[in-house]
Amino acid sequence: MLRLLHGTHIDFIKWWKHMAILTVVWILIGVALFLQRGKGFNKSIDFTGGTLMQVQFTQPTSDDAVRKVATDAGYAHAEVQRFGSSTEYTVRARAEELANATGDSTSKHIERALKAHFGESAVRVLRTEFVGPKVGDELSRNAMIAILISFVVTLIYLAIRFEWRFGLAAVVATAHDILTTLAFIMMMHLEVSLTVVAAILTVIGYSLNDTIIIFDRVRENLKKQRKESLRDVLNRSINETLPRSIMTHMTTLSATVALLIFAGEVIRPFSWVMTFGIFTGTFSSVYVAGALLLFIEHQWPRKTGESKGTSRALAEERRQGKADRASKVGAR
Repeated sequence: MLRLLHGTHIDFIKWWKHMAILTVVWILIGVALFLQRGKGFNKSIDFTGGTLMQVQFTQPTSDDAVRKVATDAGYAHAEVQRFGSSTEYTVRARAEELANATGDSTSKHIERALKAHFGESAVRVLRTEFVGPKVGDELSRNAMIAILISFVVTLIYLAIRFEWRFGLAAVVATAHDILTTLAFIMMMHLEVSLTVVAAILTVIGYSLNDTIIIFDRVRENLKKQRKESLRDVLNRSINETLPRSIMTHMTTLSATVALLIFAGEVIRPFSWVMTFGIFTGTFSSVYVAGALLLFIEHQWPRKTGESKGTSRALAEERRQGKADRASKVGAR
């Protein structure tokens, strides 16, 4: 693998405009779905509060049949989802539907209705969970705080590890990963639970790790003070880290795909988010972070004394730009 990818000269930065259009369209689709569905994300009872039941039937049935029984029992907005096979389903009664009922009484009420309709021995309740509305609000708040804290800690780390131009590019690329992942969750209509929040935080760390490795190589190449433009330095750095990136991503992807296929319904949303996170993390490290760093360096160029390598790279970039414009004028 290392030999196959050693010494590549792919111009990744060349395609940054196309990739920018692609990622903007992706995020806009997610926003459109968010607005269309009204209630936003498909939150689990971890955040909304309510009762969750997992039931098993002796004979295959349909979610419509189970939903009709729950509606007739007084839970018109209960959510019924197939849980793997056609004999297992989850029934979620939101907190606003419970009124003065407790989680225990709600589950027993739905269980009695199901047994009355399908038969006493035809239905078995495998598990029951109840989360109060106040607990759901607290978990929602804590999830947001966790994501914000991860951003602050990341910013502090990058400020120490790199200087602000690298740090800003890495943080914006990480924000891109969160937005694209949220859009993916909307497209797949995945249930947002604490497990999914954990997956999002993992994706943040995974993407940052990849970006930092590329930026480390960029910084090393700039210190060599070769007569290269900053764009060439970025492309060379990405190509030099490509073998390591491919091997890391493939091994991680094999684990997440195995979870996706074999781990079951409970862990599946986590597996989906992690699998997508590998792709969007790689995408942002190559096409978002690098292009942003190039833009930032052009908008706010360093003083000559700050970094001779970067100053030389920017000067070479400007010389190449002038030469390209001159050649175009000559061609006309």
